[in-house]
Amino acid sequence: MIRPLILAALCLAQPAMAQEATRSFGPEAATARLVLRTTTDIAILAPTVEAFVAAHPGQAVDFEQWGSNDLYDLTRRDCLAGRRGADIVISSGVHQMVKLVNDGCATAWRSAATLALPPELRWRDEIWGVTREPAVMVYNRDLVPPGEVPLSRFDLLDLLRPADTPYAGKVATYDIEASGLGYLFAFMDSQEATTFGALMEAFARTGAVATCCSAEIIAGVASGDYLIAYNVLGSYAATAAAANPALGVVIANDYALILSRAAILPPGAAVDSAGAFLEFLLSDPGRRTLERTNLISTAASPDAEDDVASGGRRVLIGLGLPLLIALDQAKTRQFIARWREAFEN
Repeated sequence: MIRPLILAALCLAQPAMAQEATRSFGPEAATARLVLRTTTDIAILAPTVEAFVAAHPGQAVDFEQWGSNDLYDLTRRDCLAGRRGADIVISSGVHQMVKLVNDGCATAWRSAATLALPPELRWRDEIWGVTREPAVMVYNRDLVPPGEVPLSRFDLLDLLRPADTPYAGKVATYDIEASGLGYLFAFMDSQEATTFGALMEAFARTGAVATCCSAEIIAGVASGDYLIAYNVLGSYAATAAAANPALGVVIANDYALILSRAAILPPGAAVDSAGAFLEFLLSDPGRRTLERTNLISTAASPDAEDDVASGGRRVLIGLGLPLLIALDQAKTRQFIARWREAFEN
């Protein structure tokens, strides 16, 4: 088992600004090229990019996949240096994207499609929410008895409460220092959940595992290294569960956080190409491609009912000034210190 602080140190020791993957879409001799930088896995977003390229002859897309913290750092550095980088940035670390907008690192775009977004998912005509993805729990159907499947955070606490719990060392969640998304979900939990402090204590006492990536966590549940994963992004979980019947997915019935990945057009972007891509994401054809890869989930709607749990509140993470609280340096240090203290006990 990798303890959170050890894993965080290992992550920090890795080379900075590490690109995870790249792929080019469209003709090599394209008359227009668009640089897309995103935290979204290429395999998940590829059908949408392919549909966009098919609808725009002569357009190519150079796709770069990044971790959320690295993507934020790179976009911020490009902005401060006055250097052209990406033409459009889409990140699950939406608090980081709001900070970029607040710091003047985004270009305005206004259209009927952007104005049609809910007010919570557009701000200053410079940032837009383009997906709808719930945070979920994932469990191993073969190893977690049906009567023990946690349908809420209270149920998860009950599983971890006994001194001899079989779930000790078998629950995984994001490392909030290595993952911008993990930090965001944990911070939002601290605002929403009466169970947050108790969960941190339970995770610490039972040796819960913190790691950086959705794919790694879900693969660990599938293999039986973990029995339950907490606060995993639902798009990846649903895709993995569709391919592997051993995986079960729960949308907690106390409340569910709903993430809408944020898009911005950085300064110096090829605005025509970037704007066309944004418009496609918000169009009916674009949304249908996002639905097919679970980036837009019906389970994210307020009246949704899923197969395992239903009836809980859907808490949409809005895009705007309130998210800057999550990046206030003093509050960040305090929050991470609280997280560390819990895991060190």
